Amino acid sequence: MNGLTMMVIAIVVLGGAYLLYGKWLAKTWGVDPNAKTPAYELEDGVDYVPADRGVVFGHQFASIAGAGPINGPIQAAIFGWVPVLLWCLLGGVFFGAVQDFSAMYASVKNKGHSIGVIIELYVGKLGKKLFLLFCWLFSILVVAAFADIVAGTFNGFAADGSQIAANASVATTSILFIVAAVCLGFFLKYTHLPTAANTVIAIALLVACILIGLALPVYQTTSFWHLFVFIYIFIASIVPVWALLQPRDYLNSYLLVVMIVAAVVGIVVYNPSMNLPTFTAFNVNGSYLFPTLFVTIACGAISGFHSLVSSGTASKQIKNESDMLPVSFGAMLMESMLAVISLVCVGFLASGATLPEGTPPQIFASAIATFLSKLGISETVSSTLILLAVSAFGLTSLDSVARVGRLSFQEFFVDADTDMDNLSPTIKFFSNKYVATAATLILAFALAKMGYANIWPLFGSANQLLGALSLIACAVFLKHTHRKGFMLWFPMVCMLGITFTALTLKIIALGGGLLAGTSANAFGDGLQLVFAVLLFALGVIVAVMGIRKLFEKEPAAENA
Repeated sequence: MNGLTMMVIAIVVLGGAYLLYGKWLAKTWGVDPNAKTPAYELEDGVDYVPADRGVVFGHQFASIAGAGPINGPIQAAIFGWVPVLLWCLLGGVFFGAVQDFSAMYASVKNKGHSIGVIIELYVGKLGKKLFLLFCWLFSILVVAAFADIVAGTFNGFAADGSQIAANASVATTSILFIVAAVCLGFFLKYTHLPTAANTVIAIALLVACILIGLALPVYQTTSFWHLFVFIYIFIASIVPVWALLQPRDYLNSYLLVVMIVAAVVGIVVYNPSMNLPTFTAFNVNGSYLFPTLFVTIACGAISGFHSLVSSGTASKQIKNESDMLPVSFGAMLMESMLAVISLVCVGFLASGATLPEGTPPQIFASAIATFLSKLGISETVSSTLILLAVSAFGLTSLDSVARVGRLSFQEFFVDADTDMDNLSPTIKFFSNKYVATAATLILAFALAKMGYANIWPLFGSANQLLGALSLIACAVFLKHTHRKGFMLWFPMVCMLGITFTALTLKIIALGGGLLAGTSANAFGDGLQLVFAVLLFALGVIVAVMGIRKLFEKEPAAENA
């Protein structure tokens, strides 16, 4: 099979799934275009801010994608292209898109609350506490992995000390993006120009940032960019969403759409061959197809992180319930499409079962640049722009997950019935947004120093377990509000089996390395082992509590 045929199959499958399955879910659950959404009902100018469908879609897509749909499929390609393609398509439709839509739907129907609060309402306070602790630990892993990926993308020096112009230009442009986003945020808030005018202004800012970035590259080391990224996400997680999150996503959405369109055009024009075998083996270099494939390809098929974005930030910006289907279900399917494009890229550059050298973003950018060269576009320029888009994915995900981690930490110390005006000094301290953000980012910074490659297996396992727990929570919500939820049960059971197996193997590997004294980084591996054990234990407890609630014979009727 060639790359063009693979892409056409993916477009047909994913497009058909949206028109048929997605709209059926919206009708079955009862999406009400006339209902008042939490964005209006609880508008506070910080988290609850009504936004146009395109703006929320840009936020959702950029946040959930990150580097996941590029990293995952490329790393999982060691098993061949057939398993990767099947999981991206089937998992994306029947697992990921269902989870994202149900999480956003449950949140919007419950005043924009996160999955943690939904668990409190429908499972109990203890379940909510444990789930929020799980989310907080998971957010730390995401921040650590994605921050290292972004810092590596900005690194202006190769191993031999030579300068990397593309990375340095990406760094400059990304910094300018942040400044431009803040300016655009204030402009959009205090002016009321037509959407077309705002679009022209956003594109002009985008082009200006790119041109300046190409002309004035900034050369700094990975260590410097680690520090810069963490300072940035500390600020980004506490400022009002209209001041940075929304306008940055608005800018990024154009860049990301251009990247995907360019990739599709490149594949159509070049029609790359697939040099990967259809299937290699069930055991490759000590990694088994089950569960490795299913936790490595996280964001391209199903990702628990998506449920945190859907219920933690995006649901608070939905203007109309009819926007939920394209923003959640649609964004997930587009991410699966991006995962398939990543598979085409690695398949083109591979040599048999041997994957190309370089990080997944570099492999992705190199392949797309080669495809576009057939149109006469400079490989240097196109490679720089693709790396820029990948870094934009990563930074946007960091914006969102740092905020989600902060909210999870804060919500852990308060309940739905807590008197917010009479908090004890201790609770007031720990629920402070600055304290919550610092607690999240300090641990993430320590883990980021290990490098994303060491963190990714644990991140993938925790991520997919979070997806299973979110599906359980949404299934309980649907049952208690007398809505059909059977479509969540199969993915829920599958993901529980996959993730508990993966975490068990990870715990055995980390513990064995520490006991045998063969660990290359005892502190880092020890910290990962603590995280793995805690995540496993919390996952088991929350899953058992949720499933018990799900199978209660006659739950009390509740209205969302």
